[in-house]
Amino acid sequence: MHAYLDFERPIAELEGKIVELRLLAAADPTMQIDAEVTRLQARADQLVKDTYAKLTPWQKVQVARHPGRPHFSDYVQHLFDEFTPLAGDRAFAEDAAIIAALARFQGRAVAVVGQEKGNDTKSRLKHNFGMAMPEGYRKIQRLFALAERFELPVISLVDTSGAYAGVAAEERGQAEAIARSTQACLDLRVPFVATIIGEGGSGGALAIATANRVYMLENSVYSVISPEACTSILWRNKPEKAQDAAAALRLTAQDLLGLGVIDAIIPEPMGGAHRGAEAAIATVGDHIGRALSEMSSLSPDELRRQRREKFLAMGRDLAK
Repeated sequence: MHAYLDFERPIAELEGKIVELRLLAAADPTMQIDAEVTRLQARADQLVKDTYAKLTPWQKVQVARHPGRPHFSDYVQHLFDEFTPLAGDRAFAEDAAIIAALARFQGRAVAVVGQEKGNDTKSRLKHNFGMAMPEGYRKIQRLFALAERFELPVISLVDTSGAYAGVAAEERGQAEAIARSTQACLDLRVPFVATIIGEGGSGGALAIATANRVYMLENSVYSVISPEACTSILWRNKPEKAQDAAAALRLTAQDLLGLGVIDAIIPEPMGGAHRGAEAAIATVGDHIGRALSEMSSLSPDELRRQRREKFLAMGRDLAK
């Protein structure tokens, strides 16, 4: 059974009863449980649908962080062929939080980049929970240079709570590395599609998401700061205020589409991507494929111009 979030407890109780009935039937083949299981399953499905139709911003944060949600490595496995990772920034070290590679997507050669959080203790430590160091962002710049040289479309999959904020990262120029990665995004003269698949945290996400097309999965979040960090600044020692912070930050896909920060929302299976990982990944692939096809006729200069104008225009209508 998968992990349940706090607000999913009623769903967990119903689905737990279904599991218990099936275990009892397995021990006693004479038991007739089909009708009861069908009834309970229908109730559970409706409860999932109703619950996910009215998620609060804080609940969406929880869903975006769900341990069963597909990660970058899952998308790689299902969407890309001939995946060939690049290692190192040619200046300091390799950063496992950022994965940058050359690959084939729907038969075409592409450059791929994203954050990998890991799915167990060992892999999470290896990938530093998806929080990149400066060398990770400099590795991205290497990939972008290759994409530009060989005219490869760029696909990025964003899933990070933010860039690593430790002393070592600051000593090695974290802010400068993020700024130059963002600048490299804006300077690209090839099609560029970014998708927030989980968390999009601050500059750590923006450094690989300044794209021609920016998509978000339905239950992902994208914000300048996490609700917890915002709470620690505005309401010291009051963690219960994280829900208020999440609402104030307007970090949901629905909020950001209305603000013009993203271009489209990618729907998730009922109950979130963690309940239907393969379906969610396939839908993301379809959206990326269509976006690349739409941009295939644009010139390099037009791609760069549109991307720059897109981000310069953000906030102008709100400021009037």
